[in-house]
Amino acid sequence: MKNRVIIGTRTSKLALYQTFKVEKELNKNFPDLEVEIKKIKTKGDILLDKPLDRSLDKGYFVKEIQELLIQNKIDIAVHSLKDLPVEKIDELEINAVLERANPQDVFLSRKNKKLSDFSDNELIGTTSLRRKAQLLKINPKLQIKDIRGNVDTRIKKMVEGKYDGLVMAAAGIERLKLDKYITEYLNFDLFLNAPGQGAIAIETNSKNDDVNKLVSKINHERTMICTKNEREFMKRMGGGCNYPIGAYSYFEGNKIFLEGIVLSLNGKKSIRHKVKSTDNNFDLAHELSVKFNKDNVKDLINEIDDEIR
Repeated sequence: MKNRVIIGTRTSKLALYQTFKVEKELNKNFPDLEVEIKKIKTKGDILLDKPLDRSLDKGYFVKEIQELLIQNKIDIAVHSLKDLPVEKIDELEINAVLERANPQDVFLSRKNKKLSDFSDNELIGTTSLRRKAQLLKINPKLQIKDIRGNVDTRIKKMVEGKYDGLVMAAAGIERLKLDKYITEYLNFDLFLNAPGQGAIAIETNSKNDDVNKLVSKINHERTMICTKNEREFMKRMGGGCNYPIGAYSYFEGNKIFLEGIVLSLNGKKSIRHKVKSTDNNFDLAHELSVKFNKDNVKDLINEIDDEIR
């Protein structure tokens, strides 16, 4: 069995928190394992002046790390699962995911106001087309502007008055213990999360059998099932991480559910459906996509394509 591994990660506080969490889980199962952490800057970390929703390369936050994994210069890559493109790379696999944290989005406000109290004179920061579209669906008069940077950088911009509010992932805020800035948790009925949001993914070289055996020990099966459902739904819709597509899969009792939403960029059009099964291996993404296709979702996706390209 391999006794030393190199983990590749982005350099932000959140990425390092997630990497240390993976290291801790590995050490729980393999106390003698030696772990080295290699910090890697991705295009998304360097090109901070570029909006994320305009014709970017797939894998904006992961490509450089994945290349090192393919070259066997690192053994394990740790990612926020929502940043990983849904297209399969033959040389790589998501070998494990840790138990999911809160997948919700949260609203942060400089003056401790809730989203429903915001006027069109106040500025909300987000670069996610999914978040923009759902905000505009709730209130088409909201003023929304792109914001870049890691979690603490974005919050600093809000505190300095450059933005009045932000929409961010609950998991990242909670992991960095920045909960004091949260005004409200956005209910799933109004605001559906990004596929994979809240989950930490461990990616490996598919040919590295020793590492794959190690990593498989820390996989959380239910999180893997749910996030696979969400990512497969996004793939079937023909969109990617930067599209206004939300999906949430979860267990309730002996049933597993999958909800999805696709929105126009201005939030005026949307399609939303839910499916369920008592079989964990049932192809929920296929069943859900059938419902969307009956509602002519391809026309909506084509409309989105025309606007963002």
